[in-house]
Parts: sequence; structure tokens; C-alpha cells
Amino acid sequence: MKARILVKNRKEVISLDNPQATEDTHSVHYTDMLLYTKLTDTVHTYLSACESDIVVLCIGTDRSTGDALGPLTGTFLKTYPLENLRVYGCLHHPVHALNLEEKLKMIHQQHQAPFILAVDASLGKITSVGHFISGKGPLLPGAALKKILPKVGDAHITGVVNMAGMMQYNVLQSTKLSLVYDMAKKLAQCLFLVDRQIISVSSNKHEMKRKLSH
Repeated sequence: MKARILVKNRKEVISLDNPQATEDTHSVHYTDMLLYTKLTDTVHTYLSACESDIVVLCIGTDRSTGDALGPLTGTFLKTYPLENLRVYGCLHHPVHALNLEEKLKMIHQQHQAPFILAVDASLGKITSVGHFISGKGPLLPGAALKKILPKVGDAHITGVVNMAGMMQYNVLQSTKLSLVYDMAKKLAQCLFLVDRQIISVSSNKHEMKRKLSH
């Protein structure tokens, strides 16, 4: 929801301007030939020890091209036959500043102690545009625009869709839809692969338990 600030261990860390991976975050460009391997494996490590429902919360609005990364990702993701990921936020039912708290309350009512993976758009340096930046810990939506919103997510993925500037709202409005569309489509494919990996790991664990019981 407009420019984002990542939050790590209760500290606000502005790291979206750096396209390189850091100790707390991982970065990969959406055109990287190894995108699917890098991002899928990284996200899977966040979920590997998760025993509860996994919720992918796609934040943003279709009223702004730059801020549509989340809803587009959710829309694409919902077309896949998911078995482990629960998706909230799409073009027809977006999750944004006006309903974020309500949606979070609903998610916690429907899922007991869910693991939430927050997906959102962000702004950064020109060298960061097109990068997916992922990490553990929540996002603080709307912080750059002085909006008071709850922290979101046990882990996060942000897509840098444009360069940060003085007039953030205008920058998001003028962001190329083609870039946001392509990034969202690839991110949805990565998350579908994460869903497949979870199934594969679960099957292997089940088979191992079966063999040990005989």
C-alpha cells in the first residue's frame, strides 16, 4: 500500500532501496533465469517448520497500477489448484488500507494461529525496480505515507515496482501496468511451486513414517 517499510525484530528497517540480499532479506530480479528456484526455495525455508495454516495475504488496490501487484498476484494464484496455501486479496476482493484490520481479524477467526506470508508492492531506487525482496518478519504497510496500520505477516515478499520520489502517490499511479502484470504473474507461479514443494515434503514425511512403523 504505497511505499513500504520492512520491520524486523521490532525495528523499522528501510531496506527496499537495496537490490542486493542482506542478512535479513533476499533479493532477486523478476527476469532472473533462476527466479523460480531462488524465490521458491527461499520462501519454502520460511514455511518449512510451519504446522499451522499458511495464508498468503496479497495487499494492495486495483485503483492504482503500482499498488496492484498484490491483488494481481492473488488473482493469478487463485487460478492454480492449491492444496496448502490460502489466498486472501485479489482484484475483485482487494485487501487495502480501508479493510486491512477487518481482514486480519477474519483470517485469525477462520485459521488458528496462521502463518501469514504478506505480499505487497513497494518503491525503491531505480536499480531496485523489478526486484522481489523477501524476508522473515512483518511489513508495516503505509508507513511511508504516515498511515497508521497494523504490522502484517510472519514473512513477506515485496515487489519494487517503481522508483521512490517526493510524490509517492503520483509515482504509483504512473507505474507501468505491464511491469506489475509480469511481476505478479511470475510471483504467483513461484508461490504455486512453493505449494507443490510443501506437498512433496509432506508426502516424503508420511512415507518415512509408514516405513518406520513396519
